[in-house]
Amino acid sequence: MVALAYLLGGFTDFQHLGMFNRLHLAQLVFGSEAADAAMSEAAAVLDRWGYRSQARDAGRQLPGVLAQALLINGSPRLADLSTEAFARLRGHPAAAGRQHQTTLFALQKAAADLGYCQPPVRPGRNQMPVIEGADPAWAQWVEQWHATSALTPRVRAIIRTIMAKAGRWLAAEHPQITEPGQWTRQTCAAWVAAVDRMSVGDYVQRTDALGGRAGKPVSPRTKAHQLMATRVFFRDCQEWEWIPRRFDPVRALGVPRSVSALIGTDPRVIADDVWAKLLHAGLNIEAGDLPGTSAGSYYPVELIRALTLTWLFSGLRSDEIVRLRTGCIRWQHDGMPVPADSREILAGEAVCLLDVPVHKTGTAFTKPVDPIVGQAIETWQALRPAQPPRTDRKTGEQASLLFSVRAHPVARAYINRTIIPALCAKAGVPAADVRGNITSHRARSTIASQLYNAKEPMTLFELQAWLGHRTPTSTQHYAKITPNTLTRAYTEAGYFARNIRTIEVLIDRDAVTSGAAAAGQPWQHYDLGHGYCTYNFFEQCPHRMACARCDFYLPKDSGKAQLLEAKDNLQRMLVSIPLTVDERAAVEDGQTALDTLLTRLAGVATPAGTTPRETDPPPGATSLPIAAITHPRHG
Repeated sequence: MVALAYLLGGFTDFQHLGMFNRLHLAQLVFGSEAADAAMSEAAAVLDRWGYRSQARDAGRQLPGVLAQALLINGSPRLADLSTEAFARLRGHPAAAGRQHQTTLFALQKAAADLGYCQPPVRPGRNQMPVIEGADPAWAQWVEQWHATSALTPRVRAIIRTIMAKAGRWLAAEHPQITEPGQWTRQTCAAWVAAVDRMSVGDYVQRTDALGGRAGKPVSPRTKAHQLMATRVFFRDCQEWEWIPRRFDPVRALGVPRSVSALIGTDPRVIADDVWAKLLHAGLNIEAGDLPGTSAGSYYPVELIRALTLTWLFSGLRSDEIVRLRTGCIRWQHDGMPVPADSREILAGEAVCLLDVPVHKTGTAFTKPVDPIVGQAIETWQALRPAQPPRTDRKTGEQASLLFSVRAHPVARAYINRTIIPALCAKAGVPAADVRGNITSHRARSTIASQLYNAKEPMTLFELQAWLGHRTPTSTQHYAKITPNTLTRAYTEAGYFARNIRTIEVLIDRDAVTSGAAAAGQPWQHYDLGHGYCTYNFFEQCPHRMACARCDFYLPKDSGKAQLLEAKDNLQRMLVSIPLTVDERAAVEDGQTALDTLLTRLAGVATPAGTTPRETDPPPGATSLPIAAITHPRHG
């Protein structure tokens, strides 16, 4: 009955019939041979791309969607599904539903690969909303700039949005200004002030995506970005001679110092214990750890594992990861390339090299990575279905992207939206810490910080080459010294020990208990190594590093000193003595500094009242040797 309605009355409102076998209907209308031929032609392309082998749901939906497309188009030939035909199919009521549209999207990709139509464009891709709320003349200038600028599409779209916001501000505050040529330095100053006082949601076209952020102050970094976009817009308009040069955009639209002072680079390194748990979870990730449908995860587990390990160990940006090419892994041993079939060397000390494409700040480069990354990538590459070349959005060249399946590359946001939450859940760690959400770029910061603070750390220039930065200035933002490294360096510097030295002091308890100490008899003896000093204020004596003839000095080879050492009731203690600059030099620099010190002290009175120049040193008296002063850590 449905076939008769189709043939006699052109009935195509299949959405009213609910679930029924559309493929059987197409076979009745066009004949089994013609319908099956179109089905086989489309399925061959989709099978080659990994559709039916990786997603059973898509395989079951393809016959019904293709049969309905042929029926609505009125032809059993796949070649008759042109670009215009697919546009009509998407707007047909029978094609409503997300799954139906997704399968129709895949079908158009297959038809485009066969040369029957143009490739499909995802909804919203390269489609800008009409600027509303601004003067039409201003909106026309913004659209003209957007069509002329040579910046990347994403950057052009961001600047277009900000300049549309400036147009709404003009319409509200300065309606007499409708063109860029009417701006003056006073207008620029007013716009800078407006940006500085702006809140989230001010002068925007849509507020549905703001959530609970509406009304909150704009961050300093966002203010700087908005002023940067305004500078670019007016600079281009002036250089292209669209408007006269009435002001310098760099100066008139510069970021105020009060705002720039609040902006600082913060790589937001992940804590070592959390990062270790994420590494363990990534090394053991399975398909069941990620959300999916009844048919399993959308992506093959080999792709997920290779993508995860690349993020955990390579230190690449998410855009660089999803734009890696097939064949990006190379192996070397002793500086020589390793053949792909030589597993003996790969099991030993082979070096894995990763070729990184053109990126944010520079050209393509090669970096060493852990062998586990290369092994995971090669495992996925061996199972990867043949994919059509894709246009690299950064370089514009046709490239065979590594992380691609079903003729479409992995989205750049897949790591943040799917991989990281799954790893956090598997590792039992929160998806955010005191520094914010755990994102893909924080892994880059963490790896760089650990390499810089390792036991055998990378130098700043080595780390710059490994990260692919253009200048060392960018690398310095990542090369943060951890508190552990700083503590170890401070301890090894010996700041306290450099200014304080510890010597042994003997306390004569008999002299104290008998009252002889009160009568002036020595009771405290500083061990100088070669003798003892009985001066109670030894730490204040300028001659303590070079004892000349002094009544308070007891050489150890004298009988008096031997009697002192023979006492049984001596109490031993350690005293820390602060050193002067000259004394510290004598300890650290040796005999030269000691001779200089002796010369300088020749005219300084000793505790006995005489100076070294006035008396000759007694026989056997020597200067305090350096070995007699001990470090607190060594006793």
